[in-house]
Amino acid sequence: MAQLKLLIAGLGNPGAKYERNRHNVGFLLLDDLAKDWGASLQNSNKEEKTKIDKNGIFFYLLKPLEYMNLSGRAIAEAARKNGIPPENILVLHDEVDFPFSKLKFKQGGGHGGHNGLRDIIEKLGSPNFFRLRFGVGKPGESSLTADHVLSNFTKEEWERLPDLFSESKEKIANWVREREILFQKASDK
Repeated sequence: MAQLKLLIAGLGNPGAKYERNRHNVGFLLLDDLAKDWGASLQNSNKEEKTKIDKNGIFFYLLKPLEYMNLSGRAIAEAARKNGIPPENILVLHDEVDFPFSKLKFKQGGGHGGHNGLRDIIEKLGSPNFFRLRFGVGKPGESSLTADHVLSNFTKEEWERLPDLFSESKEKIANWVREREILFQKASDK
């Protein structure tokens, strides 16, 4: 019997220097999700990953460790190796076009200037994957976008992350349910 396979990838930069950066919200959220699911991500120098079977669904959780701008290789390789089509991939990433705390799902589209997404689209050969866009706010007038996303969350923002991660995980659970319903409908044909 065929099994539903889903890939959830969190984007960020490796190393303690970047740990609390806005750009690393995808890593932070994926770590929180893995912890909730009782999964342990294994480090292989180029990625942290794990495979789990949860309620009959095969999940591949992935953190590319080749820096944000090179996120595509690990995601495309995992998708091809495990037979996961773009529409069953969810990428968790920071979004400077949204105020801090705004969360929004999107499927497909362009990269919007986000170099991690640009690389994923290029390496995957498709923009048709899902994204959970996590608002980190726009840089101030005197700041560059790169400086803003590579700066740490403020103390107040950091304290709000657990609640925002709970809301994010509800959105992820809804996405999983939608994928499951579509998979069942396709299997019943």
